[in-house]
Amino acid sequence: MAAETTFVKRHLTGEFEKKYIATLGVEVHPLAFHTNLGNIQFDVWDTAGQEKFGGLRDGYYINGQCGIIMFDVTSRITYKNVPNWHRKCFHLQESSHALSCHQTDKFILGDLVRVCEGIPIVLCGNKVDVKERKVKAKTITFHRKKNLQYYDISAKSNYNFEKPFLWLARKLVGNPQLEFVAAPALAPPEVTVNKELLAQYEQEMDAAANMPLPDEEDADL
Repeated sequence: MAAETTFVKRHLTGEFEKKYIATLGVEVHPLAFHTNLGNIQFDVWDTAGQEKFGGLRDGYYINGQCGIIMFDVTSRITYKNVPNWHRKCFHLQESSHALSCHQTDKFILGDLVRVCEGIPIVLCGNKVDVKERKVKAKTITFHRKKNLQYYDISAKSNYNFEKPFLWLARKLVGNPQLEFVAAPALAPPEVTVNKELLAQYEQEMDAAANMPLPDEEDADL
Protein backbone atom coordinates (compact mmCIF):
# COMPACT_ATOMS: atom_id res chain seq x y z
CA MET A 1 0.00 0.00 0.00
CA ALA A 2 1.16 3.55 -0.63
CA ALA A 3 1.56 4.45 3.05
CA GLU A 4 3.80 1.47 3.76
CA THR A 5 5.88 2.17 0.65
CA THR A 6 6.36 5.79 1.66
CA PHE A 7 7.31 4.73 5.19
CA VAL A 8 9.94 2.22 4.06
CA LYS A 9 11.47 4.59 1.50
CA ARG A 10 12.23 7.19 4.18
CA HIS A 11 15.27 5.06 5.11
CA LEU A 12 17.78 6.13 2.45
CA THR A 13 20.20 3.23 2.83
CA GLY A 14 17.40 0.70 2.53
CA GLU A 15 16.04 2.46 -0.55
CA PHE A 16 19.48 2.47 -2.18
CA GLU A 17 20.17 -1.22 -1.45
CA LYS A 18 16.67 -2.63 -2.10
CA LYS A 19 16.35 -5.82 -4.12
CA TYR A 20 13.42 -7.12 -6.15
CA ILE A 21 12.32 -10.76 -5.75
CA ALA A 22 10.54 -11.59 -9.00
CA THR A 23 9.16 -14.94 -7.80
CA LEU A 24 7.20 -13.20 -5.06
CA GLY A 25 6.68 -9.82 -6.66
CA VAL A 26 8.12 -7.84 -3.75
CA GLU A 27 10.92 -5.40 -3.05
CA VAL A 28 13.10 -6.11 -0.02
CA HIS A 29 14.54 -3.06 1.71
CA PRO A 30 17.43 -3.77 4.13
CA LEU A 31 17.04 -1.24 6.94
CA ALA A 32 20.15 -1.14 9.12
CA PHE A 33 20.29 0.36 12.60
CA HIS A 34 23.30 0.89 14.87
CA THR A 35 22.67 -0.20 18.46
CA ASN A 36 24.59 -0.37 21.71
CA LEU A 37 24.80 -4.15 21.15
CA GLY A 38 26.02 -3.97 17.57
CA ASN A 39 24.34 -3.57 14.20
CA ILE A 40 20.92 -4.99 13.41
CA GLN A 41 19.16 -5.17 10.07
CA PHE A 42 15.47 -5.46 9.21
CA ASP A 43 14.68 -6.89 5.79
CA VAL A 44 11.41 -5.12 5.04
CA TRP A 45 9.22 -6.54 2.30
CA ASP A 46 7.20 -4.07 0.24
CA THR A 47 4.38 -5.59 -1.83
CA ALA A 48 3.91 -2.41 -3.92
CA GLY A 49 0.14 -2.84 -3.76
CA GLN A 50 0.12 -6.49 -4.83
CA GLU A 51 -2.39 -7.30 -2.09
CA LYS A 52 -4.99 -5.32 -4.04
CA PHE A 53 -4.83 -7.77 -6.95
CA GLY A 54 -5.81 -11.16 -5.63
CA GLY A 55 -3.83 -11.21 -2.43
CA LEU A 56 -0.38 -12.52 -1.58
CA ARG A 57 0.87 -16.05 -1.97
CA ASP A 58 1.83 -18.14 1.04
CA GLY A 59 5.49 -17.86 0.10
CA TYR A 60 5.38 -14.18 0.92
CA TYR A 61 4.72 -14.82 4.59
CA ILE A 62 6.88 -17.76 5.61
CA ASN A 63 10.03 -17.20 7.66
CA GLY A 64 8.97 -13.73 8.72
CA GLN A 65 10.00 -12.92 12.29
CA CYS A 66 8.05 -9.77 13.08
CA GLY A 67 5.58 -7.38 11.52
CA ILE A 68 4.27 -3.84 11.25
CA ILE A 69 0.59 -3.37 10.50
CA MET A 70 -0.21 0.14 9.35
CA PHE A 71 -3.43 2.07 8.90
CA ASP A 72 -4.30 5.63 7.90
CA VAL A 73 -5.69 7.76 10.76
CA THR A 74 -7.55 9.85 8.18
CA SER A 75 -9.44 6.81 6.85
CA ARG A 76 -11.68 4.71 9.09
CA ILE A 77 -11.88 1.87 6.58
CA THR A 78 -8.15 1.26 6.84
CA TYR A 79 -8.50 0.75 10.59
CA LYS A 80 -11.45 -1.58 10.03
CA ASN A 81 -9.13 -3.69 7.88
CA VAL A 82 -6.55 -4.11 10.66
CA PRO A 83 -8.09 -7.39 11.96
CA ASN A 84 -7.87 -8.85 8.44
CA TRP A 85 -4.16 -8.05 8.23
CA HIS A 86 -3.63 -9.41 11.72
CA ARG A 87 -5.27 -12.71 10.76
CA LYS A 88 -3.00 -12.92 7.72
CA CYS A 89 -0.04 -12.51 10.04
CA PHE A 90 -0.94 -15.73 11.84
CA HIS A 91 -2.09 -17.73 8.81
CA LEU A 92 1.02 -19.85 8.43
CA GLN A 93 2.17 -21.26 11.75
CA GLU A 94 2.49 -17.79 13.21
CA SER A 95 5.28 -17.06 10.74
CA SER A 96 3.33 -14.87 8.36
CA HIS A 97 5.07 -11.52 8.44
CA ALA A 98 6.56 -9.31 5.82
CA LEU A 99 9.37 -8.22 8.07
CA SER A 100 12.41 -10.24 9.05
CA CYS A 101 15.30 -9.23 11.22
CA HIS A 102 18.80 -10.56 11.70
CA GLN A 103 21.97 -9.57 13.45
CA THR A 104 24.76 -8.17 11.32
CA ASP A 105 27.19 -7.96 14.19
CA LYS A 106 28.37 -10.83 16.40
CA PHE A 107 27.80 -8.75 19.53
CA ILE A 108 24.06 -9.39 19.27
CA LEU A 109 23.75 -12.88 20.70
CA GLY A 110 21.17 -15.61 20.31
CA ASP A 111 18.95 -17.11 17.64
CA LEU A 112 16.27 -14.50 16.95
CA VAL A 113 13.71 -17.11 15.99
CA ARG A 114 14.33 -19.01 19.23
CA VAL A 115 14.13 -15.85 21.33
CA CYS A 116 10.89 -14.82 19.66
CA GLU A 117 8.38 -17.35 21.04
CA GLY A 118 5.45 -15.21 19.86
CA ILE A 119 6.20 -13.09 16.82
CA PRO A 120 6.07 -9.40 17.83
CA ILE A 121 3.81 -7.06 15.89
CA VAL A 122 3.56 -3.28 15.98
CA LEU A 123 0.39 -1.44 14.96
CA CYS A 124 0.99 2.03 13.52
CA GLY A 125 -1.45 4.83 12.78
CA ASN A 126 0.06 6.84 9.94
CA LYS A 127 -0.55 10.43 8.74
CA VAL A 128 -0.86 12.05 12.17
CA ASP A 129 0.53 15.17 10.50
CA VAL A 130 -2.88 15.64 8.84
CA LYS A 131 -5.27 17.75 10.91
CA GLU A 132 -8.41 15.96 9.71
CA ARG A 133 -7.88 12.88 11.85
CA LYS A 134 -10.79 10.42 11.61
CA VAL A 135 -9.56 7.52 13.75
CA LYS A 136 -9.43 8.92 17.28
CA ALA A 137 -7.29 7.61 20.12
CA LYS A 138 -10.27 6.29 22.08
CA THR A 139 -11.33 4.08 19.16
CA ILE A 140 -7.89 2.50 18.69
CA THR A 141 -8.22 -0.56 20.91
CA PHE A 142 -7.25 -3.50 18.69
CA HIS A 143 -3.64 -3.48 19.88
CA ARG A 144 -4.76 -3.76 23.49
CA LYS A 145 -6.96 -6.76 22.70
CA LYS A 146 -4.21 -8.58 20.83
CA ASN A 147 -1.24 -7.48 22.96
CA LEU A 148 0.39 -5.45 20.21
CA GLN A 149 2.49 -2.32 20.55
CA TYR A 150 1.03 0.87 19.08
CA TYR A 151 2.58 4.09 17.78
CA ASP A 152 1.26 7.17 16.03
CA ILE A 153 3.57 7.91 13.11
CA SER A 154 3.94 10.28 10.18
CA ALA A 155 5.90 8.82 7.28
CA LYS A 156 6.23 12.11 5.42
CA SER A 157 7.55 14.02 8.44
CA ASN A 158 9.68 11.15 9.87
CA TYR A 159 7.76 11.45 13.17
CA ASN A 160 8.35 8.31 15.28
CA PHE A 161 9.99 6.52 12.32
CA GLU A 162 12.44 4.61 14.50
CA LYS A 163 10.09 3.64 17.34
CA PRO A 164 8.46 0.56 15.74
CA PHE A 165 11.89 -0.78 14.81
CA LEU A 166 13.36 -0.12 18.25
CA TRP A 167 10.48 -1.93 19.95
CA LEU A 168 10.75 -4.88 17.57
CA ALA A 169 14.54 -5.06 17.92
CA ARG A 170 14.27 -5.22 21.71
CA LYS A 171 11.71 -8.01 21.48
CA LEU A 172 13.63 -10.03 18.91
CA VAL A 173 16.97 -9.75 20.69
CA GLY A 174 15.33 -10.23 24.08
CA ASN A 175 16.97 -7.21 25.66
CA PRO A 176 14.88 -4.19 26.77
CA GLN A 177 18.11 -2.22 27.28
CA LEU A 178 18.92 -2.18 23.56
CA GLU A 179 19.16 1.38 22.22
CA PHE A 180 19.83 2.94 18.85
CA VAL A 181 23.11 4.84 19.16
CA ALA A 182 22.93 6.66 15.82
CA ALA A 183 20.00 8.08 13.92
CA PRO A 184 19.29 6.35 10.59
CA ALA A 185 19.82 8.28 7.38
CA LEU A 186 16.31 9.44 6.51
CA ALA A 187 14.98 11.43 3.59
CA PRO A 188 14.27 15.09 4.45
CA PRO A 189 10.76 15.66 5.85
CA GLU A 190 8.17 16.47 3.20
CA VAL A 191 5.78 18.04 5.69
CA THR A 192 6.04 19.69 9.10
CA VAL A 193 4.06 18.53 12.09
CA ASN A 194 2.29 20.62 14.69
CA LYS A 195 4.09 19.81 17.95
CA GLU A 196 1.15 20.97 20.04
CA LEU A 197 -1.17 18.69 18.09
CA LEU A 198 1.19 15.74 18.54
CA ALA A 199 1.38 16.43 22.27
CA GLN A 200 -2.41 16.43 22.37
CA TYR A 201 -2.52 13.08 20.56
CA GLU A 202 -0.03 11.61 23.02
CA GLN A 203 -2.17 12.72 25.95
CA GLU A 204 -5.25 11.25 24.31
CA MET A 205 -3.49 7.92 23.75
CA ASP A 206 -2.36 7.82 27.38
CA ALA A 207 -5.90 8.52 28.56
CA ALA A 208 -7.35 5.91 26.19
CA ALA A 209 -4.97 3.27 27.52
CA ASN A 210 -6.63 3.55 30.93
CA MET A 211 -10.17 3.19 29.60
CA PRO A 212 -11.94 -0.20 29.80
CA LEU A 213 -12.09 -2.16 26.58
CA PRO A 214 -15.46 -2.50 24.79
CA ASP A 215 -17.45 -5.61 25.66
CA GLU A 216 -17.81 -6.72 22.05
CA GLU A 217 -14.73 -8.09 20.32
CA ASP A 218 -14.89 -5.60 17.48
CA ALA A 219 -16.97 -2.87 19.07
CA ASP A 220 -14.31 -0.32 18.19
CA LEU A 221 -14.44 -1.23 14.53
